[in-house]
Amino acid sequence: MQSTKAFWIFGLVGLLGLVRWVHGDGNPLMVPLTVIQSASSKGAVCLDGSAPAYHFSPGYGSGINNWIIDLEGGGWCNNRRTCDFRKTTRHGSSKYMERQIAFNGILSNKPEDNPDFYNWNRARIRYCDGASFASEGYDQASGLYFRGQRIWSAAMEEMMSKGMGSANQVLLSGCSAGGLATILHCDQFRALFPGNTKVKCLADAGLFLDATDVSGGQTIRSFFQGVVDMLGVAKNLPGTCTSRMDATSCFFPENLVGNVQTPIFLLNAAYDVWQIQESLAPGKADPSGAWKYCRLNYTTCTPGQIQFLQGFRNKMINVVQGVSGSGKNGVFLNSCFAHCQSGLQDTWFSNNSPTLGNKAIAKSVGDWYFDRAEVKAIDCAYPCDNTCHHVVI
Repeated sequence: MQSTKAFWIFGLVGLLGLVRWVHGDGNPLMVPLTVIQSASSKGAVCLDGSAPAYHFSPGYGSGINNWIIDLEGGGWCNNRRTCDFRKTTRHGSSKYMERQIAFNGILSNKPEDNPDFYNWNRARIRYCDGASFASEGYDQASGLYFRGQRIWSAAMEEMMSKGMGSANQVLLSGCSAGGLATILHCDQFRALFPGNTKVKCLADAGLFLDATDVSGGQTIRSFFQGVVDMLGVAKNLPGTCTSRMDATSCFFPENLVGNVQTPIFLLNAAYDVWQIQESLAPGKADPSGAWKYCRLNYTTCTPGQIQFLQGFRNKMINVVQGVSGSGKNGVFLNSCFAHCQSGLQDTWFSNNSPTLGNKAIAKSVGDWYFDRAEVKAIDCAYPCDNTCHHVVI
C-alpha cells in the first residue's frame, strides 16, 4: 500500500513558489532565455515595457515535427499598486527573468521522465503581463503596459518562425494563471494551424472557481474584477461568453470551458491549495483566525472545515463533468491538496506519482492526446486517495 506523500514548505509560499518548486530530477535540462526583441516595435511588452521572452528546446527524432507550448503561470495583479510592484519582478519584466530554467515534468527531455513528449520541440513562454496573457492597455500615470494579448501573438509568431507552422502535432499547456491562459487561448491556438494538424490543450490547475469564501464574501470575484478592469482584459475575452455575461464572470474558467471547441484536458487538484489560501480562506475573510492553520495544513482542519472544502470539491466536479461529457475532452481531477502537477517531476511521472485508475498523470494525458483511451478520471473524496502528494505550508 502506497502511503500519502506530503511536501512540507516553510515560510510564506504563494502561487509563485508552488509553481516553481521542483522535485525529483537531480539533473534536469537547463534551457536559456531568449528575448523577443522584435516584439517591442509591435507594443508587445511586459508591464515595465521590456520585451517578452521564452525558453526553447528543439525536438529530435520522432518528435521533430511535434510541439509543446507551455504558458508560464504566476498569479495576477489587480490594481496600480500590485502591478507597479510586479513590474520589478520576473513576472513583470524580462530584465528580472532567470537566464536559464530547468525543464521538468511535461517539458523534460528524458524518456523515463516524460515518455510521450520528451523529444518534441518544447517551449515555455514567460509570463509578464499580469492577466494571463489577455491584457490590453496602458496606465500613463504609472508607466504600466498591459499587453498580454500582444505578447501571446508575438510569441506565437516567434514559434511559427521556428517551424511550428508545419507541425504534425501540437499541445498548448499551462499551469495556474498559465492554465487559465490556456483555456482563454486554446481556440486561438487551434486557428494558427491547418485542419490536418492535431491540436489539443492541457490546462493544469487553471480551474479557478467563482466560489464564496468562508465569510460568505466573494474574495476571488472581487480580485478578478480588479484584474479585468485595471488591465483591459474585457476586449480579449471570448464573445461567446461576454455576449451573455459580465466580463468578470468571463474570466472564470467555469464560464469558458464549455465553449472551447478544441479538445481540452483539465488537470486539477480538487482541493486546490492556492484557492484554499487565497480565495476560500484568506486572512481578511477569517478575522477570528479559525482557518489560520487549516488553510496551510490540511491535517489541522476540523470536520466542519473539511465539510466546507468538500462543498468546493463538489462545485469543481460539476464544472469538469460538464466538460468531460464531450468525448474529445479529458479530465484528471484528483482529491489532493496540491496546485500544479504537470511541471513537477514527482507529480507528472515518477515511481510514486499520484494516480487515478492506476495511471499516472503523464500516462493519462498521453492516452488522451494520442487517442489511446478516453480519460474521464474523477477521484473519490478526501481522504480516500493514498497516492496524493499533498502540499503543506
